[in-house]
Amino acid sequence: MSPNELGPLDALIIVDVQNDFCPRGALPVQRGHEVVPVLNDWIDAARRGRAVIAASRDWHPANHVSFRERGGPWPPHCVQATRGAELRADLQLPADAWVISKGTEPDRDAYSAFDRTDLAERLKTAGVHRVWIGGLALDVCVRATALDAIKAGFETHVIADATRAVNVRPDDGARALTEMESAGAVIVRNPNHA
Repeated sequence: MSPNELGPLDALIIVDVQNDFCPRGALPVQRGHEVVPVLNDWIDAARRGRAVIAASRDWHPANHVSFRERGGPWPPHCVQATRGAELRADLQLPADAWVISKGTEPDRDAYSAFDRTDLAERLKTAGVHRVWIGGLALDVCVRATALDAIKAGFETHVIADATRAVNVRPDDGARALTEMESAGAVIVRNPNHA
């Protein structure tokens, strides 16, 4: 499957391609910046096919529960209105792309772009049946978003070459792909972007 298949019943969901998850960020995903040109190709195809384009972002308050200072697993990252929380400038999002903020409550974490957002309702209202997901990180927020997309009833495709894993354990990314595929996701692999 390729980006050329996108049409008005599709949505491209770009997960958390933010400065803090890329090199020199507060919580960098190794080679995270490499997803940007791949996603830009998909954005271009989505625009041509008149598909919905949505970009999620962590948008944490400064005292967020996921931060180590509060007993969470992560260093402070993607704090609201900071440079680290900004979507990558080289990500070629159109002006009409939906920006979905998640993890906005101090005492509640949210990994999925569907968690306590209106994304599922907006997609259904737009007539979307099929979603294509890429971004950061494969084994955390991409995984959670894909699993929630399946639960919400969308035909779900994960663009493997448009995502990178944190890999706290060396095989976390591979395990996430297997889990998503077992749950019903289609894993899209494109050797041109390996």
